Amino acid sequence: MQFRHPEFLYALVALVIPIIVHLFQLRRFQKIPFTNVQFLKAVTIQTRKSSQIKKWLTLLARLLALAALIIAFAQPFLASEEVIGKENETAIYLDNSFSMQAKGSKGPLLQRAIQELLSSLPEDETISIFTNTQTFKEVSKKDIRNDLLQLEYTSNQIPYNAAYLKGKQLLGDSPETIKRIIMVSDFQQKDEAFDISFDSEAKTNLVQLAPVTRQNIAIDSLFLQRNINNELVLNVLISNTEANAENVSIAFYNDEKLIAKTSVSVPKNSAATTQFRIDDNTKINGRIILEDPALAFDNSRYFTINTPEKIKVLAINEENDRFIKNIYTPDEFLLTSTTLDALNYNDIGNANLVLINEIKQIPVSLINALKSFKNQGGTICFIPATEGNLASYQQLISSFSSEGLLAVRTQEKKITSINFSHPLYRGVFDKKVTNFQYPKVNSYYQTGASNNVLSFEDSTPFLYKTNAAYIFTAAINNENSNFKNSPLIVPTLYNIGKQSLKLSDISYTIGQTNTYDVPISLGQDGILSLESSEESIVPLQQSFATKVRITTDEVPSKAGIYALKDKEKLIHNVSYNYNTSESDLQYYNLSTTAEYEVSDSVITLFEQIKEETSIHELWKWFIIFALIFLLIEILLLKYLK
Repeated sequence: MQFRHPEFLYALVALVIPIIVHLFQLRRFQKIPFTNVQFLKAVTIQTRKSSQIKKWLTLLARLLALAALIIAFAQPFLASEEVIGKENETAIYLDNSFSMQAKGSKGPLLQRAIQELLSSLPEDETISIFTNTQTFKEVSKKDIRNDLLQLEYTSNQIPYNAAYLKGKQLLGDSPETIKRIIMVSDFQQKDEAFDISFDSEAKTNLVQLAPVTRQNIAIDSLFLQRNINNELVLNVLISNTEANAENVSIAFYNDEKLIAKTSVSVPKNSAATTQFRIDDNTKINGRIILEDPALAFDNSRYFTINTPEKIKVLAINEENDRFIKNIYTPDEFLLTSTTLDALNYNDIGNANLVLINEIKQIPVSLINALKSFKNQGGTICFIPATEGNLASYQQLISSFSSEGLLAVRTQEKKITSINFSHPLYRGVFDKKVTNFQYPKVNSYYQTGASNNVLSFEDSTPFLYKTNAAYIFTAAINNENSNFKNSPLIVPTLYNIGKQSLKLSDISYTIGQTNTYDVPISLGQDGILSLESSEESIVPLQQSFATKVRITTDEVPSKAGIYALKDKEKLIHNVSYNYNTSESDLQYYNLSTTAEYEVSDSVITLFEQIKEETSIHELWKWFIIFALIFLLIEILLLKYLK
């Protein structure tokens, strides 16, 4: 027991006064002779004993009443020693990620947490509270009530360790406060183990909210492909957890028009695919929707199919260009094929890909033009001649890379190795091929390059990439090589052409780094924007002569179909979707340790904190005790004979 005003306890010394008074016999008995002396003597003795008992009981009652009154004025209380004289400093992390949409016993987990916070926080207490998207430092419940009630879900969840460190920063470093970090989340299981660098100076409480069911049906991904009838189909991959899902309804919309509807059954902890056929050369602002009450964010997915842009290819030849014309066909490419003598240098700046086809000596004017073209984001594909001028080759390649061609070697070599993981061959092969008929060359140029796309039998490069330029190390004319007759030539040159202009995919994932090119030439102050009904942003962009490279990461923040605009002019549409990593409702198995305590609700935690930090005032009890002892004294004086 401790006292707010211990100086009042000095008054207890005054208790000596009634003791002294009671010890003195202030009233003396007078003896009177009487005939029956024996009888009177007995009565006198008994009366004196009764009087003495009554005096001592009265004295005790008065002492206790006076002592209780003095202690009451000293204001005694009970409290833990570590909370006395210190203020509370609390930082609360409130997880508003999409997994908190899951239904708990009292509704969605996030909404339940908000209501319990608002009902548990003291009106006058100052706290710091932060979410994945917002931070409120040193605010009261009144200040943040509306912000919490209007809090939206987000796909941008910060790691738990980062959330803890942020809470620690909000607390400050004053040693005169009781520091506490509270993390309210479902603590969804991630790829890594649950590991937080806890601080011994701050008490840590984890509130793990659990849904009533872990079943969730989600649209995992969308992708286009051709079926066996060469029809374009949209594949929709549906994932499911916890229990079997029967007859899940899936709808396909183009803008607001319902195109098709189907149903699919998905086994538990598995996935299933359904397909929708799409007409060729059809512009689509698509949306796939399924019905599932668990989580809402993964029940829809957007995609766009724009009018395909033709890629501009310029081929400069001193050899036969028939194979180039067969690969870069007019339905996908705008091919300009010319000899060196007839070259219009203005065509270089307008191209996406410049292909040098076995020119024996490259003039300095062309080298300078290609250097400028490369600096503007263009792609170069270089095929050397059998008896080419090595010095001019080295001068060209050195303008954008240090990995050039060295001496020429006359030696037959087979092309035996394919870099299947290279972006050029992504999706080309169903499996790794090792027993194909190897093409060969009769002579080649040595090089120290390492980023091989195709390699000879001794692992030296036949085709390598350096700084967005593709360099062949050997001529591919029929006299020097049979590579033109190999099935490798089509996907190799075709994908070099396709990737020279990185057109937008059917959809992108928010939170990941996405890059695509827009075939447009902007003015000096030109700028592109992404706009939807809910959001308008200016993405990171790099302008080149014939294209603009767009890069997005954390923005846009909302899923949907965005219009890519040059001022008010619509260029095309781009779709963004949320990351579905939170669709798998698996959680960490947390229990109280020496570093942190785990609770299952906000109300339970705050009741525990209130009990730990509360101060129990006792002065009222001592006032009651004083009144009781005074009453006892009155009763003793009145009724004790």
